[in-house]
Amino acid sequence: MEERALSCLLRSRPTMEQDIKASYLMDHMVSDGVLTQDEEDGVLTGRCPADLLLRKDNRAYVSFYNALIREGYGTWPACFYTDLPQLSPEGGKSYWTGISPTVQVKLSEGGVPQRPTVFVNRPTLLTQVREKLRRLQNAVGWVTVFGMAGSGKSVLAAEAVRDHALITECFPDGVHWLSVGQCERAELLVRMQSLCFRLEQGQSLEASLRPPGSVEEARERLRFLMLRRFPRCLLILDDIWDINSLRAFDIQCRVLLTTRHRDLTDSVSGLRYSVPVESGLDEEKALEILSLYVNAKPQNLPEQARRIVEECKGSPLVVSLIGALLRDFPDRWGYYLRQLQKKQFQRIRKSSSYDYEALDQAMDASLQVLDDEHRELYKDLSVLEKDVKVPAKVLSVLWSLELEEVEDVLQEFVNKSLLFRDCNRRPYLYYLHDLQLDFLTEQNRAQLPKLHGKVVCQYQRAYTEGPPTSGDEEDLYWYRFLPCHMARAGLSKELCSLMFSLDWVKNKAQLMGSAHLINDYVEYSAILDRENSEVRLQFQEFLSLNGPQLEQKPLPDVVQLALSQPCCSEVYRQALLQAQRSASRGQLYLDWVNKSSLESLSRLVVHPQQSSVYHTCFSRDGSKIASCGASSTLRVFKSTSGERLQEIQAHDDEILCCAFSPDDRHIATCSSDRKIKIWNVERGTLIRMFKEEYEEQVNHCQFTNHQRRILLATCSNDKIVNTKVRNTLFGHMEPVNHCCFSPDDAYLATSSNDGSVKLFEVASANEWKTIQVAQYFPESDEETSITVKCSTWSADGARIICAARNTAFLWDFEVNKKMAECSGHLSWVHCVQFSPNGSLLLSCSDDQTIRLWETERVHTSSAVALKRDFDVLFHQGNVTVVAADSKNRLEVLQPHRLMVVSFFPTLTSAIPMQVLETPSGNILATLHGHTKTVHHCLFTDNGQTLITSSEDATLRVWKWMTGECRVLEGHQEPVRKFHLLGGSSSSPMLLSWSFDGTVKVWDLSSGEKLHDLKCHEAAILSGDVTPGEHLFSTGSADNSAKVRSPHPSGQRCGHKACVRSCRFSWDDRRLATGDDNGEIRLWSMLDGALLKTCAQNTKDCMDSFHGGWVTDLHFSPDNKVLVSTGGYIKWWSVQRGEALQTFRTTGANLKRIHASPDFKTFVTIDNMGILYILKQVEGRL
Repeated sequence: MEERALSCLLRSRPTMEQDIKASYLMDHMVSDGVLTQDEEDGVLTGRCPADLLLRKDNRAYVSFYNALIREGYGTWPACFYTDLPQLSPEGGKSYWTGISPTVQVKLSEGGVPQRPTVFVNRPTLLTQVREKLRRLQNAVGWVTVFGMAGSGKSVLAAEAVRDHALITECFPDGVHWLSVGQCERAELLVRMQSLCFRLEQGQSLEASLRPPGSVEEARERLRFLMLRRFPRCLLILDDIWDINSLRAFDIQCRVLLTTRHRDLTDSVSGLRYSVPVESGLDEEKALEILSLYVNAKPQNLPEQARRIVEECKGSPLVVSLIGALLRDFPDRWGYYLRQLQKKQFQRIRKSSSYDYEALDQAMDASLQVLDDEHRELYKDLSVLEKDVKVPAKVLSVLWSLELEEVEDVLQEFVNKSLLFRDCNRRPYLYYLHDLQLDFLTEQNRAQLPKLHGKVVCQYQRAYTEGPPTSGDEEDLYWYRFLPCHMARAGLSKELCSLMFSLDWVKNKAQLMGSAHLINDYVEYSAILDRENSEVRLQFQEFLSLNGPQLEQKPLPDVVQLALSQPCCSEVYRQALLQAQRSASRGQLYLDWVNKSSLESLSRLVVHPQQSSVYHTCFSRDGSKIASCGASSTLRVFKSTSGERLQEIQAHDDEILCCAFSPDDRHIATCSSDRKIKIWNVERGTLIRMFKEEYEEQVNHCQFTNHQRRILLATCSNDKIVNTKVRNTLFGHMEPVNHCCFSPDDAYLATSSNDGSVKLFEVASANEWKTIQVAQYFPESDEETSITVKCSTWSADGARIICAARNTAFLWDFEVNKKMAECSGHLSWVHCVQFSPNGSLLLSCSDDQTIRLWETERVHTSSAVALKRDFDVLFHQGNVTVVAADSKNRLEVLQPHRLMVVSFFPTLTSAIPMQVLETPSGNILATLHGHTKTVHHCLFTDNGQTLITSSEDATLRVWKWMTGECRVLEGHQEPVRKFHLLGGSSSSPMLLSWSFDGTVKVWDLSSGEKLHDLKCHEAAILSGDVTPGEHLFSTGSADNSAKVRSPHPSGQRCGHKACVRSCRFSWDDRRLATGDDNGEIRLWSMLDGALLKTCAQNTKDCMDSFHGGWVTDLHFSPDNKVLVSTGGYIKWWSVQRGEALQTFRTTGANLKRIHASPDFKTFVTIDNMGILYILKQVEGRL
């Protein structure tokens, strides 16, 4: 330090100790980099600052001088100015990079703070500020840098002027920094006096050295100095709080200001520009700051570092405060994270240059500028949730103010950086930064229940007629958060009343789908269960099992879905009452009267994508489910509700498998593109990729179960299992589909196309045991025809469950014995997995669903399923169904009665038929003749004659009592069905159609072929005859339906796909035809014109308008309603062509439906063998 500067310090030392509060100055000097943290601590513990400065260089003296000016120490700066040393451009340490020494000196003399000890560049914002400053080169004006507390505005402003070209070209007269802050008029005058003093240094006139006596005088003095002495300088006003302070500097100069209030410059003169500063740094830069403080590489920081950044949303202030604290206490990562999570902001105390002792003081300072009324309104925002954006309409309800008044209040909050606005949406949405919300919550903790209660009360007052239904952002807020407000207000009865309402479920499902609803029942289960746990479970089960339907657009009829619930369910009770009221107004509803005989084993059904699901898996803690499939997307869901948490476009081709790491932080995927990738679950970012491991597609991947030695096993169509970083296992002779570690990681189970599951010892790579799964399928001709898709171990490692075909089987591998099976999927099962505790079983399938099963309920013997070949008798209001089952038995069923009347043994070449007596089940006759499957049989009216058609291309007419048989030959391919014409006349005829595209008319008495009509070029799939029997129709695989009389003439009805069903109306005036696209067309029989097309607006997940092929059609007796079957059952208005109702069966691919004569009872069986007896709900006022 120069001799004269040392002398000045020695002279001033006695009075300096008395008049100057060193702690205020040390922060500035630490920021300038001339003092260390230890030296600051020494001064704060009583050491005289002069003693410290005497051992420093010229820069320390200049920094001390600037600190006196910034803190407004009146005449003290003048005492040091005379002996102020000239900083040598060449000498000393450089605290700036990229600028010349001359500019360094200008910034130092102007009091611009040095770059912080730990600094991370923000190039985008920096460029914006400098670009705005360049616009002031030839004109006076203002550049406002605004943002919330602690967003880094001051550091950004100081860094913006560290640019040689900017200073020399635009502000050659220098840059002058003045910290203003929250101050009264007297304090403002002191700051203006210090600025005047700095600008007047070097003037010879004594009068000019007299400090101005008022703010007005100081303003005029500064105006004169700026115009005459520094016309092209830049004045930086740091931390401006109010318009009165700003007006004091409206002196026709160039100003850069930092503030929390974006609109401060609205009332000053000159050009105005603004730069908003985002409230947080991105994760990479925030971690870089922490790494610089603790002298470590970002990748080596503990996990708590990332969580600290997440908790404070990258706030530069919080990150810097915690980083500075960690520099002294490097083991306190967990402690400071907990303080953030607990909102203990006062524990995160000042450790760098900042105006407030702790974070909570910085937050509170922003609130003090509001008037009392607006401060009370702002307090109401304590009830908001993190990361939730709220429309002004919601706050209009909460505050009982006009919308325009609310928008004005919110604008004030936004202008003061107390609130943020999303301008990308219309109407605007408003939200709080997490730190602001945490501070508000902590400040008003005792009043939170009352504040939440206020929200509920205001909602009930605003919506006396019922919940909102417009579907705008306001509605979404209420449907999403009203239960939360009720729960936090302690309003348990109101919450139960809301959530035990089918109307609430219906309205919320319409707007938000099922996942949010399920999550509500899980989250508030403790409160709801105190009122009625059974009802809560009933609503939750209804939503869980109908999740895929409730996610569809348009939303299916929720009341109709609820009518399929058990009769004891509150959901069913409310649905039935609503259905009865609607039926009295003419609306159609169907009640599933025999549903009590069926119990659903699935606990949750999720429909993750519009394609096959190849794999699904639990996270290790059981809280998440991941799925992948024919699309290239990986999805992660909550296991309790099915709510989607993450979606990653992971590969270029279909994803065949995914697996969580032992700590659930990462997930591995493998694909048909032969690549293996590892992802960060929470952020969805790629961590690592293996792309040259295999020559064929990679079928499966799995991590070991424990973290002590993490391995990733993968397998492929290369016919080997590759356990990465350890061994390659050989043994299978066909492609390997799946591999999984045992719970203790000692064994690896592999599943293959060769029909086996093999168990390998991981340590030695030796084969330990083989389970030949194929041998347990006696109906299969070859073992290789059984493909084992996957397997999984039970939690105790004693059992394995594997998937083959469309069923999952439980095996005890010690005795190679099948213990149980579970079926429920409609197509091939690709994956099964136990939950971590073994209580749940997860499966996925080509039917595009994920199913969650309760393990104990599926570990039972297989249930018998009905086949879809059945007949129905409607008699005096009773329904009797006869159908074959999966054990080749014939079952006669009534809604409350089941009787098995016969058992058919395994059949060989000759196909016998049996005539049975009901209800005894006695065999009256056994008929031999057909050599292949019999497709259709019919008794004549007198019961003496039986007619059959078969896969062997023949029809047979039996006198079944005597065994006499007449064979009708002529068709070249299978005869699926026929129709008896004039059955009560003396000369009945038989109309038959076949896959050979022909229709033939037979004389039933003689067996003579009367007509041979070539109707189609492809197989005939369906046919019907008008009630008057003068016309018949056929539907064909050639995409057409034709109408003819039993003579060779007719008309063609075109379709875009195979016509699989056709039916005449009872008055012979219309023909309905259904095709494989799910489309139904109504035709006029007068002129063949197309009358209506019955189809929904868009195709469903099965790429159909009807969930699949339209397989059967029936008109009501009055010809006003048409019922159809496909993937589900639909009822249509014949006049309008619009759907009246849809009944969604558990299974799919319905084959036919039977309707009662009064068209009020309907019977069908789905492909899972479930019987449905549906009765129309009668109206009740």
